[in-house]
Amino acid sequence: MPGNTTEDSSARMTDGAIPAGLLSAVRSKRPLIHHITNSVTINDCANITICSGAAPVMAEAPEEVADMVAAAGALVLNIGTLSATQVEAMLAAGRRANDLGIPIVLDPVGVGATGFRTETARRLLDALDIAVLKGNAGEIGVLAGTGGSVRGVDSGGIAGDPVETARACARLTGTVVSMTGAVDVVTDGDRVYLVRNGNPAMDRLSGTGCMASSVTAAFVAVADDYAVASAAALAAFGRAGERGAAVARGPYSFRTGLFDELAGLSPDDLARHARIEER
Repeated sequence: MPGNTTEDSSARMTDGAIPAGLLSAVRSKRPLIHHITNSVTINDCANITICSGAAPVMAEAPEEVADMVAAAGALVLNIGTLSATQVEAMLAAGRRANDLGIPIVLDPVGVGATGFRTETARRLLDALDIAVLKGNAGEIGVLAGTGGSVRGVDSGGIAGDPVETARACARLTGTVVSMTGAVDVVTDGDRVYLVRNGNPAMDRLSGTGCMASSVTAAFVAVADDYAVASAAALAAFGRAGERGAAVARGPYSFRTGLFDELAGLSPDDLARHARIEER
């Protein structure tokens, strides 16, 4: 079922009480997050969902996705390891989610790298009502049509201003755009939130982008304002990255720390340390 925690949209996101309240809501409601996702990072996505306070299910058989998504609070569609069968499962699950008012988070991993990925991302955006489009700068630039590049599944950057690129993509697609980078940009085409939480170690570990989509879905599942929820999710995930990096000795100890610190992140810590700026 869709979330029903309403945050005052007029409230300033610089007030850490807003992301803290959403984190508390995820923990208390424990929404089910249905994933049709990347086989490379599927276990990390399941575990980061648990660490956020939500519950994961990873189901992509076309025969069951419509039934499975009906029990979910949000649906994640991640095109990182695509197949034709998986695309049909995404469409079936997405249509059912739309019918039930369940928000969809689309992660267009590697869009622009191949025609199949780009065509699939555009097909999903055209066929489904997507709540949040969560991607890196290169992916969002490709989908905005303003210029972006990817190398495999990694961002190769964008030509223009990140805020205006994200805004253009939001207006073109009719979605909330959550663009991750050194500074994350979240926009619905009008409002813009800059999230400054995070650590460079997050860019040196495979799968953090996919995990960010899972955390975003957990927050979106308990909120009515998807832009606010997306910014809060990235602040929480980034804060866990900051804390994890402080105790890490290298990439894999950082990975462990990232999970541990998100699981142990308190609403009070997030309220004090969330760094969200409104533009």
